Amino acid sequence: MENQKKYDVIALGELLIDFTPAGTSAQGNPVLEQNPGGAPCNVLAMLARYGRSTGFIGKIGNDIHGRFLCRAVREAGIGCGGLVMSDEVHTTLAFVSMDESGDRSFSFYRNPGADMALTEDEVNLDMIRCSRIFHFGSLSFTHPGVREASIYAIRCAKEAGAWISFDPNLRKPLWNDLADAKKAIEYGMGCCDILKISDNELMFMTGETDYDKGALFLQDKYKIPLLCVTLGKEGSRAYYKGMKVTGKPFLQENTIET
Repeated sequence: MENQKKYDVIALGELLIDFTPAGTSAQGNPVLEQNPGGAPCNVLAMLARYGRSTGFIGKIGNDIHGRFLCRAVREAGIGCGGLVMSDEVHTTLAFVSMDESGDRSFSFYRNPGADMALTEDEVNLDMIRCSRIFHFGSLSFTHPGVREASIYAIRCAKEAGAWISFDPNLRKPLWNDLADAKKAIEYGMGCCDILKISDNELMFMTGETDYDKGALFLQDKYKIPLLCVTLGKEGSRAYYKGMKVTGKPFLQENTIET
């Protein structure tokens, strides 16, 4: 039964280091701070703070960064039964910069990176079968091996009756061909029950600048029960059963439309 499942949410995907700006040194050089990163685990960390039981499936390097990430995941209260460490491939790194408006850009060191080296036989199926929701993103589709592992995990989750949650998390520099990125996102939208998509990803997939029209188009085309659009400093919107819920930024009042 669903209410007997061990995990509320299991996520599969990238776990990496974000090196983020942290001021300047005494010599005037930029200082970068080592931070745990990766969208799937960020979702789990926030859910764990709200008391939900979570677990992660992914691959990191057996190196200084991987060991740091392993500790961070455990300290966040996330189950590590699906976390694999590689002696052959280093942990993926991302260097983050921000513009004046706070928008981020990324430079990745991932060719190869451990997160893209996950294989089918390393996927912890027991964890997936014990979860109510399975969450993933499109970065698990950039290379053949991890793509096969991800499809295998999604198939297992569906067979186990889990809800499927998908975040495109489009990072253009990590794709050799953006047509492949679009195909991967279409696949994710075609099998998910919950879609979290950003404003720029919505435009990438639909060409629409009217976010309501773009969201409803995707929801109808792919039969997605719950679709959430994040709009940066403008807040967010959610669409469910003909309703639109608007989340205002900075704790402003939310609204529901029917």
